[in-house]
Amino acid sequence: MAALTLNLSSIAKISRSQFRQIANDNPEMKLERDKQGNLIVMAPTGGETGNWNSELNLEVGLWNRTNQTGKTFDSSTGFELPNGGDRSPDVAWIPLAKWEALTPEERRGFLPLCPDFAIELMSRSDSWVQTQAKMAEYMESGCRLAWLLDPKGKRAVIYRLGQPPEFLNSPDSLSGEDVLPGFILDARFLWS
Repeated sequence: MAALTLNLSSIAKISRSQFRQIANDNPEMKLERDKQGNLIVMAPTGGETGNWNSELNLEVGLWNRTNQTGKTFDSSTGFELPNGGDRSPDVAWIPLAKWEALTPEERRGFLPLCPDFAIELMSRSDSWVQTQAKMAEYMESGCRLAWLLDPKGKRAVIYRLGQPPEFLNSPDSLSGEDVLPGFILDARFLWS
């Protein structure tokens, strides 16, 4: 099942604080809010996507554990983006300095910042257009490097801050570049 976007603009625009309350009142649901204030209800993933997502988190987490330069987050983590959206990337990373600048209260809730690195892994039912719009929100908010991975379409899109997206067909590997120095993802498992 695809994500459902609820456009409530005819009755109200969901503010960040209202969204936070809705999410707290419905912890069993995975919710996001785009920069226009639309509420997005995310469906659970299937086994195949869940496994790929777990592998991606493992790879970034192991790199981070070795380098100890930041904090990694899974798709359960909410980020309050500077452009107004409230999003939960499948994989996210921030430098240690950003984490240490947060108060203990900020660390417990939705993080009031944009990740420096994000991965969105499309499931078979995700919308290409909506997922690209989500990636644009990350980049508008200051994300330095992001990957949109589409196993069904056998393509990856690399987003770099201030640059046009780079489209790749079934790349063997992806680099963390200067954001995650030395990190190389063997991406072949996504395309087979």
